[in-house]
Amino acid sequence: MRCFYSSEFFLELPDGHPFPMDKFEVSKDMLVTSGIVKGEDIVEVSAAETHVMKRVHDDEYLAKIYYGQLDRKEQIRLGLPVSPKLYQRSATEVEATRQACRAALQDGVAAVLAGGTHHSFHNRGEGYCVFNDIAIAIRDLQVDFPAIKVMVVDTDAHQGNGTNSLLSEDPNVFTYSIHVGRNFPVRKVEGSMDVETVRYVEGEMYLKQLFTTLAAALDVFSPDLVIWIAGADGHRNDKMGQMSLDLKDLMKRDDVILRAFLGNRIPVAILYGGGYNRQKEYTAKIHRNTIATAAKISKELGS
Repeated sequence: MRCFYSSEFFLELPDGHPFPMDKFEVSKDMLVTSGIVKGEDIVEVSAAETHVMKRVHDDEYLAKIYYGQLDRKEQIRLGLPVSPKLYQRSATEVEATRQACRAALQDGVAAVLAGGTHHSFHNRGEGYCVFNDIAIAIRDLQVDFPAIKVMVVDTDAHQGNGTNSLLSEDPNVFTYSIHVGRNFPVRKVEGSMDVETVRYVEGEMYLKQLFTTLAAALDVFSPDLVIWIAGADGHRNDKMGQMSLDLKDLMKRDDVILRAFLGNRIPVAILYGGGYNRQKEYTAKIHRNTIATAAKISKELGS
C-alpha cells in the first residue's frame, strides 16, 4: 500500500501550540519500524503546482499565504503562524492527497500520512487548515475523469465545513460527515449527509450512528472513489474532539469502514484528519492503527 509523505509536513510552531506537528514523522516511523509499511512504499512528494491550487482557491488568498500577508484576524482564524514555509508545507500536503487519490484508483487503497484539511474555504483558512486538499484532489481528478463519483467520508470529530462549502453543489460528489454537533466549527455548512453526535458520545452509540447512517448514504450514492478523513480526535483523551471513544472503538470504526468499501471493490484514499491527544505520541499511534488496519484488510482482500 502506497503512503504519501514529506518531511515538509513539519512546520516549526511556538512552544505550547496545540497542533502536534511531529505526528506525521512519528507515525511514519512507527509504520516502517513495525513493518506495517515497507520503506519503498513511502512515496516522497513535493509541493502541488499553482494551477492545481487555483481550481479551488482564489488568487488573492493564495498570494496572501505565499507572501505571508494575512492580517491579525485571519491569522487567529487560521491558527497557524504565517511564515515562508507555510505555503510550501500546505501545498505539499495537497500534492500528497492528489497523488494518493490517483494511487487508490490504481491499487484499491492508498494513504496520506497527513491531510484532511477540511476547514479551508475558497478564500480563507481556519482551524489549522490552509488549503483544502480534499476539494483540490477531486477537482484534479475531474479533469481526467469528468464523470467520476466521489464520496467524502469524514469521521473527524469536527464537521468539514470548508469541504461542504466547496463541494455541496456538485452532483457527482457526496459529502458524509459524522461529528459532534456542539463543537467547532460553530457555524456548520450543510453537506450531503451530516450526522451530529452528542458531546462526549461513547463508543456503542457512536458506532451505531456511524454504521446505520453510512449504510443509508451508500443506498443513495454509489461512489467510484472514497476519500476518508479518518480523524484521531474522537479518542476520549483528545483535547478538542469532545468524544469518548476508546482505542478499541476507533479500531472497530476503521475496520468496518474499510471492509464496507474495500470489500465491495470501492477504492479508498485515507487522510489523517485531526488529533490532539493529551498523551504524547498517542495521536500518531491512532493514525498508525488506521493505516495498519487498511494494510491488513487490503492484503486479506487482495486489493
